[in-house]
Amino acid sequence: MILIGENLNIMSKKLAGAFLARDPYPVRKMAEDEMRAGMDMIDVNIGPARKSGPEFMEWVVKTIQEVSDIPLSLDTTNMEAMEAGLRACKSKALINSISARPERMVGLMPLAKRYNASFIGLTLSAEGIPRDANERGLFAAEIIAEAAEYGILEEDIWLDPIVLPVNSQQMQVQGCTEFVMMLGDLAPKCRSTCGLSNVSNGMPPHLRGIMNRTYLIMIKRYGMYSAIVDAFDRELRAVAKGQRPELEALVHKVMDGEPVDLSKVSEEEAKYVKTARVLLGRTLYSDSWLEI
Repeated sequence: MILIGENLNIMSKKLAGAFLARDPYPVRKMAEDEMRAGMDMIDVNIGPARKSGPEFMEWVVKTIQEVSDIPLSLDTTNMEAMEAGLRACKSKALINSISARPERMVGLMPLAKRYNASFIGLTLSAEGIPRDANERGLFAAEIIAEAAEYGILEEDIWLDPIVLPVNSQQMQVQGCTEFVMMLGDLAPKCRSTCGLSNVSNGMPPHLRGIMNRTYLIMIKRYGMYSAIVDAFDRELRAVAKGQRPELEALVHKVMDGEPVDLSKVSEEEAKYVKTARVLLGRTLYSDSWLEI
């Protein structure tokens, strides 16, 4: 699985001052740390960047490339800043993201073509968040069709089903999982990705890791190509790289509806079983789900 580090982000407390002062050292260090952590790509998230967006994105991209040659995923709603970043990239970039909203497709697909960039196709329309897997499929089809008008290959489209927080959208999580299951038939040439950490957004910090890792196992089973993740979660990286097969087999057992006797598994394994049950909607979410 391709891992995209999420930590070089405008919301990062570690980097806020560096971004403001245009101090390259903390930015370079974060890029180096993500690279050492085994990330295949770095997500560069500068948010809306309403002031000096193009200059800021260009500076961040060039600063990262002083110490890293791995590909970059460029994340901003500022289209001028996006183009500045694409122009500065030395290797093939990934645009994060182009939704099914007409203004986003018209504004960004020409840039993807001009700079030979791949892009994340976000299954989101002007009407908002998709209600289920079928709506996700509909929005994905719209994105693929529009991209074809610009001569963009399906291999350059990374479809994102939009992972939603389980603590507020528990049943929506299944719509995302079901979309991943059907993606191979819907768009076999497209790749797939997701913002994995969204599934645990808003949860107590100490619970986020187990939720992210368990959901990664679930979507990995259905062929998720990549994920935007916390670069510094060592256990998550191990799962992504296939180094915890026993945990994967256990979660798959829960997914298949097979009984698991919690008294006969380790404490760590029990946590994965309980978390999988929450993600499958078999247990109602609460912040104490591991204690039940």
